[in-house]
Amino acid sequence: MARSEVRPVVTLRSTAGTGLSYVTRKNRRNNPDRLELRKFDPVARQHVLFREVR
Repeated sequence: MARSEVRPVVTLRSTAGTGLSYVTRKNRRNNPDRLELRKFDPVARQHVLFREVR
């Protein structure tokens, strides 16, 4: 299957300022705005907000 433009690969960057990032995919039809998820940051040793960078 080919990669779809509906489900692009996005990078989630930590808001704690540690420079850590996660890579995931999102559905543009369901989430047209920027993705925000609370995930674990091992450098900060706590769950922080990760925001999508373009």
